[in-house]
Parts: sequence; structure tokens; C-alpha cells
Amino acid sequence: MRMINLRRSAVTVAAALVAGSLWLTGSPAYAFDGAFFHTQSTGNRGVDVQAIQHLLTHHGFAVDPIGVFGPATNTAVRSFQSARGLSVDGIVGPNTWAALVPVLRQGNSGSAVRALQVELNEKRRLSLAVNGVFDAATDAAVRSFQQHAGIGVDGVAGAMTWRNLVWHHGYPDFSVGICDQDPDGNGTAANWATAAAIGQLERAVGIFAGTGNGRVPMGDAGFEHGGDIPGHASHEVGLDIDIWPVRTDSAQCTAGRITWQSATYDRAATRQLINEIRAAAPGHVRLIFFNDPTLIAEGLTTSQPNHDNHLHVRYCERGHPNSLYTC
Repeated sequence: MRMINLRRSAVTVAAALVAGSLWLTGSPAYAFDGAFFHTQSTGNRGVDVQAIQHLLTHHGFAVDPIGVFGPATNTAVRSFQSARGLSVDGIVGPNTWAALVPVLRQGNSGSAVRALQVELNEKRRLSLAVNGVFDAATDAAVRSFQQHAGIGVDGVAGAMTWRNLVWHHGYPDFSVGICDQDPDGNGTAANWATAAAIGQLERAVGIFAGTGNGRVPMGDAGFEHGGDIPGHASHEVGLDIDIWPVRTDSAQCTAGRITWQSATYDRAATRQLINEIRAAAPGHVRLIFFNDPTLIAEGLTTSQPNHDNHLHVRYCERGHPNSLYTC
């Protein structure tokens, strides 16, 4: 759904975005007290990585903004860290993020503005033109996000705005081959996860879609701003995503959820899906809970009570504040 029309006046755009922010969340804006920069490193993919690539280019360390943290990005990060007197490890943690993000306002242009625009599009489900121009539409989107986050509304993307924006969760693109399921009654409000988790799952499902084994059902991930979620002991930080095993008739999105003991369970296809999930996020899959003893013996999944009928994928970051999500 397109949230703005770039030909509208800035005032009209701002009003539309503010209204849109309330419609998307279903709740009033509030401050993200625990906001932090998600650590990104080799193997990650998604919009946060793409933003890093645009920011590196802004600082004179050009890298292709494809949203995949590969060797070229690692090299550029190390060069940037060395130039700024930071610890040279190729990992974009809080200190490197803080050095990368500039203060931006209406009238600015360049790669850093592109970084801001891709973040706003992902985190607020917008369709801003990623043109590198801090125009009226971008200004309105920044102000809307600041209101949404409960921080000062001034249209200036400074350190606090960047930190809250990078921290904010993203929403999956279901057109890549994901079907939305709701086994725990949390609705579409529970489809949010970190930009890396979303990007990595989308990549895996996109590759799996070419196998002819049907779409991939997605249960709950988390809420837009994290926190307790009914029916789950975790899923609070945006790095846990539930998906369903594959059926022999490839009808897992329409014919109902099965267990690994079911006659219609397709172990080979489920194994292939798991392998794609791991390949799309090398070094960033902490574990996958699923009780198929064959896949457990192969080292692909981990036993956990109540995980006979779904795969619980747990992604991780280098240096996450919660040790359960540290790679």
C-alpha cells in the first residue's frame, strides 16, 4: 500500500504519514527506551546492511548497496574503522554505527540520505523514492517516525533518530513465497522482526520457492516494538521466527499444519528449507528448534518441547545485549 504521493504538498504528506503511523501500529506512539543499534557483520543481509553500505559510500568507502554483508563490505568497514581510530574488526557495532550516521536535514543529498530513505521504507512500510534527496516527503517521513518513536519531532535525523530507526523492526514481503499463518491468535501484528531476520528469511524462502515445494507458512515472529507476545516464551527481540514444515503435497499453506510424525510430512523438502535458511544467514542462525529426530541427528535442528509441528528459527547477532541471541 503506497502511504504517500510525492506530488502532494509537504503539509498533506505529513498529515497522511502521521495518520498512517497510528493505523500501522494500532496504538499510540511511545518512546523506545531500549533502542540500540543492531550489530551487523559478515553473513548478515537486509536493509540495515544496505544502510551501512550507503553510509560507507557517504564517507568515501564505496561499496555496492546490495544489502548483503560480504567480503567487500567487511573490507570497507575495516578501512572506515581504521580511518576513525576505532577497533578494526569488520563488525558494525554501536561505536561504528555511531561514527557512520551523520546529522541529516531537509536540503541534504547523497548516499547518507539514501540510507535514511531505505530505513524509513522498511521500518515504516513506506514507498519513498530512494533518490538521495532529503525532500519534503523524506522530511515528513522523518517527523512521522519521530512522533511514532516518542522522540523530539524536528525533522532532523540525528543520533537518537538513527538509533531508534535502526533498532525498529521490519515487516516481511509475503510476495517472495511466504504465506501468513496465525496459530496463536496474534494476527498480523506478530509478523515483525529485525531487518536482518526479515532479509535473511526472505532470501531463504525466495530460493526455496524455486524448488516447486510450495510456499512457506510463517507463524509468529514478534510485535513491531518487541515485548511479551501471547503463546510464546520468547519472540520478544525480533530474532525468533516460526515457520511450518513442508508437506508431501506442497499444500502447507492451505491444507493445515502437520507434525514430523505425519504421513504427509516431507522430510527431504523440510531439510532443504532448513539448509536454505542457514545458507542465507551464514553464522547468524543460532539454532532451529524442531523435533524431527533425523534432522536433530544431522545437526540441523534442536529438540525442544512443543516443537513437533513448527520450526522455530532463532537468528543471532555479534554482541547482542541478550546472550541468547549472540552469535
